[in-house]
Amino acid sequence: MRELRTWIEIDEKALRHNVAEFLKLIPKRTRFMAVVKSNAYGHGLVTVAQSLANLTPDTYHLSPRLWFGVDSIVEGLRLRREGIKNPILVLGSTLPARIPEAAEHAIALAVSNFESLRAHASVKNRPAFHLKIDTGMHRQGFFPHEIKKAAAFLKASRLRPEGIFTHFASAKDIAYPTYTLEQLKKFKDADRELQKNGFTNMMRHAAASGGALLFPESHLDMVRIGMAMYGYWPSEESRIKNKELRVTLKPVLIWKTVVAEIKKIPKGAYVGYDCTERVSRNTTMAVLPIGYWHGYDRGLSSTGEVLIRGKRARVLGRVSMDMIVVDATDISGIKVADEVVLIGKQGKDTVWGDAMALKISTSQYEVLTRINPLVKRIIV
Repeated sequence: MRELRTWIEIDEKALRHNVAEFLKLIPKRTRFMAVVKSNAYGHGLVTVAQSLANLTPDTYHLSPRLWFGVDSIVEGLRLRREGIKNPILVLGSTLPARIPEAAEHAIALAVSNFESLRAHASVKNRPAFHLKIDTGMHRQGFFPHEIKKAAAFLKASRLRPEGIFTHFASAKDIAYPTYTLEQLKKFKDADRELQKNGFTNMMRHAAASGGALLFPESHLDMVRIGMAMYGYWPSEESRIKNKELRVTLKPVLIWKTVVAEIKKIPKGAYVGYDCTERVSRNTTMAVLPIGYWHGYDRGLSSTGEVLIRGKRARVLGRVSMDMIVVDATDISGIKVADEVVLIGKQGKDTVWGDAMALKISTSQYEVLTRINPLVKRIIV
């Protein structure tokens, strides 16, 4: 990568391994949705989709084809432009003006309120859609007590949902299963109500990564796998529970940069903006051409660690917009252009997104999705 100062490598074998692990868990009749929303959780929307689009039923027991879950019609259209022909469901909201585009490009939409239902009823060329039920997450979705009214509107407007779905609030937290099981019950009640009104043969889906791992009764007709597909456990509880499941997950994203400059500063010298750090020894420091603009969180100032020549180097002082400085005093032989791992493995050591998240009191979801989309993603 001599022409790049920073780049991301996507481990295709790890990605496909993680998909295969979930296909062992779910029934063969259950569809698999690869959730690639929000730039595939930072991994690259098109990069990931192209890697998975051609998985064959013979190899992965997929029948029918793998689905993709996106956040917006914009993401769905991008996949269509890139030649992705798999079924696509927009999980987020869609503006009424864009509904005809969804129909034109065979993109299914989530419908979660009466305004959206009316918008769908008003267009001639109607896309497939999935009704979202709010069973306790309390974001998008029809409340259970609104199902009868929704069913009446559907019949009057001659609208037929392709699917019905919900989202669990705490399925990844096995210590408190009651809420998830209550949500699943409400969802099944809503499904029965719709079936009583003649809406049968709808695809039902509820489980994301946590639900698929911890609540097999929630597998239904499709599971929507996001974070776990990228190699991270959605919670510590799910990691612990895995002792019974024997699932192995492999992180997919490796983020790298290079040493741009090396210099020595004396004991007592200050480093970076606002003189927030003063070195306690004669120090060799390495300047790396990445910063918070690239997605390396400012909270990692003076605490983040990177890998150079297989050894850890701590961030010195503030993370800047486009640069960080690390302490390379104990790394022998370091030189300009040496490869640096920000997230991933080098030698025998690792720095993964979940460990990085602990340092700044957040989750790996935020660490990964906030990596700038302009950083080049490369399949390896």
